[in-house]
Amino acid sequence: MGNLKFELLFVVSLVSYVNCIMFYLEPNSYKCLKEEVQANVLVIGNYEVSEALGQKVDYTIHDSKKHILSQKEDIPHGKQWKFSFSTETYDTFQICFVSHVPNNQRGIKQEVNLVIKRGNEGKSYEGIGEAAKLKPVEVELKRLEDLSESIVQDFARMRKNEEEMRDTNEATNTRVLYFSIFSICTLILLSTWQVFYLRRYFRLKKLIE
Repeated sequence: MGNLKFELLFVVSLVSYVNCIMFYLEPNSYKCLKEEVQANVLVIGNYEVSEALGQKVDYTIHDSKKHILSQKEDIPHGKQWKFSFSTETYDTFQICFVSHVPNNQRGIKQEVNLVIKRGNEGKSYEGIGEAAKLKPVEVELKRLEDLSESIVQDFARMRKNEEEMRDTNEATNTRVLYFSIFSICTLILLSTWQVFYLRRYFRLKKLIE
């Protein structure tokens, strides 16, 4: 039973894509965080900005092509807010928090708390169970089924990446081999030409017969 619990915890750790981060945002500055996400993945985030009188904080989320996925201006302080979006292709998205302080105000740094959940961690299984009228055991089985599918997909993606890296390494090794052979042949030709050229030069100068 103990081994089963350990394996279950290990499995959950493999597919629990939860990033929690806290940082300070200086007045009239910005801070951006990047995250790589696979295709067809639900991303849900919770964020909270500490209160600072007269200061405003905006946030924007965009992909590598600068398409805006989510944004909010003048985030209310002291309350947790959410954002969510789904990815269509493998991409890197960037979330930026920007501080705005009036010119006549010195400003203070603000604390930003951000929690990002990806994949199954972003799903509300309680809501799914209520909608489908599932029992708690059935909801747990549904969650474990999704976890299993995520593991299979992760291993398939890792295998594909390994194959691509192996093909790239083999192609690179082949190119290096051909380049080395070409370099050696070029050096031999240059050395031969240099020998004949010097012999001809010395004969013209009557230094050798």
